Amino acid sequence: MKLFIYHTPELTPTDTTPDCAIAVDVLRATTTIATALHAGAEAVQAFSDIDQLMQVSEQWLPEKRLRAGERGGSKVAGCDLGNSPLDCTPERVQGRRLFITTTNGTRALQRVQNAPVVLAAAMVNRQTVVKYLLEQKPETVWLVGSGWEGSYSLEDTACAGAIADSLISQTDHSLSDIAGNDEVIGALALYTQWKDKMLEMFHHASHGQRLLRLNGHEDLKYCAQADSLDVLPIQKEPGVLVKKF
Repeated sequence: MKLFIYHTPELTPTDTTPDCAIAVDVLRATTTIATALHAGAEAVQAFSDIDQLMQVSEQWLPEKRLRAGERGGSKVAGCDLGNSPLDCTPERVQGRRLFITTTNGTRALQRVQNAPVVLAAAMVNRQTVVKYLLEQKPETVWLVGSGWEGSYSLEDTACAGAIADSLISQTDHSLSDIAGNDEVIGALALYTQWKDKMLEMFHHASHGQRLLRLNGHEDLKYCAQADSLDVLPIQKEPGVLVKKF
């Protein structure tokens, strides 16, 4: 298995596709997706365009859908939810489809949607993603950070490093065996430095600071919890993720 880490969707190769692609948007899209599916959502359907989300979701009965829209960290007008995983309670999402569009995470999912296997990873479901990789042993794996509007995001790279760290610790592979590009080595070093103080790192990260200005401290605390959810979001059809059983 070779891991390749790309800090933003824009940095991924355009002439090849991995056996398994993993979208990472710790703050907060993939954390929200994992939480919604864990809480009983029927599926999560991701859109990069808000107008398309509105058009497609209109075909669903109001009691069977939830619209989640976020731009710049804030909820989009006309949506039921923003992008806070704390809003995805069982009472709210059970049996419903979550139609979601966010500033960054949904773009990452869209970029890799043609891969044979597409997963969504965050700190909260890190170990479930690792378990899948160890069982299925895909030959090439892309970990695609969402970044922020095309630029690097600390927390996504740290999460990718956390996945790499867990893979190495649970196998007899060395770092050189598993690293497909230099970004893997950098991500592993970043995670190793901050693994015992992830919330503190989120406070230093530019997007973490952005969310703090929007009173998102509880979101940061939730998103910093490693391995708290036993759920694997996997793409069923382009843009639609379900819970893998």
